[in-house]
Amino acid sequence: MARRQGQDKRKDKGLPGEAQDLFQLVVGYAKQETLDPIRNLGRFVGYGLAGALLGSLGAVLLLLGGLRLLQTETGDAFDGKLSFVPYVLVLVASGAIAGGAMKARTRGQRRDTT
Repeated sequence: MARRQGQDKRKDKGLPGEAQDLFQLVVGYAKQETLDPIRNLGRFVGYGLAGALLGSLGAVLLLLGGLRLLQTETGDAFDGKLSFVPYVLVLVASGAIAGGAMKARTRGQRRDTT
């Protein structure tokens, strides 16, 4: 009989016990639905920023290498009054890269809204 009374006490917590259980349930749900997605978003943003930084650095180095290639390996083609041409060509190439990135960005946004 004493055993049965102990089981009844565990099952019947009363109003304060139920309120405490409800509070713990709400706090657990809030953590699950807010903190976990924020952590995942932070990881996503971190990898995205790292990729953008490394991609930008790679593009700058490639453009700089292209400039040096045009300046040194073209012989006398860009000497004298035409010494500005390699800079213009690299500027056009960088504009094409930036334009392609902007076009890809806007294309992705249009696809999401429809």
